[in-house]
Amino acid sequence: MLESLVIMVVKIGVVFGVLLLVAAYMTWIERKVIAAIQVRWGPTRVGPFGLLQPIADGIKLFFKEDLIPSQVDRTIFLLAPALSIVPAMIAFAVIPFGGTTTLFGLLAHPVALQITDIDVGVLYVFGVTSLGVYGIVLAGWSSNNKYSLLGGLRSSAQMISYELSMGLAVVGVLILSSSLRLSEIVHAQTGVSWWLGILPLPKWFIFGQPLGFLIFFVCALAETNRAPFDLPEAETELVAGFHSEYSSMKFAMFFMAEYANMATASAMATTLFLGGPAGPFGPSPVWFVGKVFALLFIFIWFRATLPRFRYDQLMTFGWKRLLPLALANAAATAILVAVF
Repeated sequence: MLESLVIMVVKIGVVFGVLLLVAAYMTWIERKVIAAIQVRWGPTRVGPFGLLQPIADGIKLFFKEDLIPSQVDRTIFLLAPALSIVPAMIAFAVIPFGGTTTLFGLLAHPVALQITDIDVGVLYVFGVTSLGVYGIVLAGWSSNNKYSLLGGLRSSAQMISYELSMGLAVVGVLILSSSLRLSEIVHAQTGVSWWLGILPLPKWFIFGQPLGFLIFFVCALAETNRAPFDLPEAETELVAGFHSEYSSMKFAMFFMAEYANMATASAMATTLFLGGPAGPFGPSPVWFVGKVFALLFIFIWFRATLPRFRYDQLMTFGWKRLLPLALANAAATAILVAVF
C-alpha cells in the first residue's frame, strides 16, 4: 500500500513537473519557430541559442509589481488565474504516456506510465478542460474593464460553439474502440494492418477517422484560444482581452495555462487518433512526446501563417461548417461499423 502511494506521488510529481517545463519552454520554441518562418533570429542573448530565455522571463514576471486596480472584484480577480491553470494541469492525470516499466528492475512489479486509469477517461478530460473557461470569463467580468469583459464573453461563446463539434469528432473513435478508457483506446491502435494487402500501416484511428482528426484539431485550436481563433485576447481590438488588468505572476499563470492546454490538447489528439505511445518497437514515452511536439509545432505554424477570423466568421465556421461535418462523420462511422 505504501509502495503504491509513493509510486503515485512520484508519477504525479514527474508529470506535472514536465508539464510545467513544457509550458515554460514552449514560449522559447514558439519564438524560435515563428522567427525562422519570418526569417529572423528570435531569442539569442540569454544562454546558448537563447535557451535560458524562459527562465529570465519567469524571474522578470516574478519580481514585477503586482498591480490590482481599485475597482475590481478582488476575490474573483485573484481566483480567476488559478481557475484557468488548475484544470489545464489535472486533465493530464488520465492520459497514458507509455506502456509499463520496472525502472530497470528497481520495482518488483511493472508500473503503468499513467497517473490513473478510469473507465470514463474521455469524459473526465472533456469535463475538466471545459472548466478552464470559467477562469477566463471570471477574469473578464471581475476586472471591471469593458475590453476584458468582451474578451471573457467571446471566450465563453467560442467554447460553447466548438466544444460540441469536438465531442462529436471523438464519437467515431469511441465507436471503433468500444471504450471510454484511454488505455483501451490506445490498445485498440496497437499493431499493424495491411492496406490493400500490400502496404503495412499502423492501426491508428487517424487512417479511419481523418475527418474526425481534422475537426478535433481545429476545435482544439479554438478551445485554447490560439490563432486564428484568438479573439478573446485580440490585441488589435481588445488591448489584451480578458487579462488586460493582470500583471506579475497572475499574468504568468494565464500564460502558462494556455501552453498547458495546448500540450493537453495535443496529448489527447495523440492518444485518440495517433496511437498514443504506440510505436514500431512497442509503446514508449519517446513516441508519445514526439507526436505531441509534432502537433504543438502545427499550433505554432498556424499562428505564424493564418490571419485572425472575424467574430461572425468564427461563429459561422463553428455552427454551419464543423458541426454538420462532425455529425456526418459520427453517423457514417456508426453505419459502416454496423454494416461491416
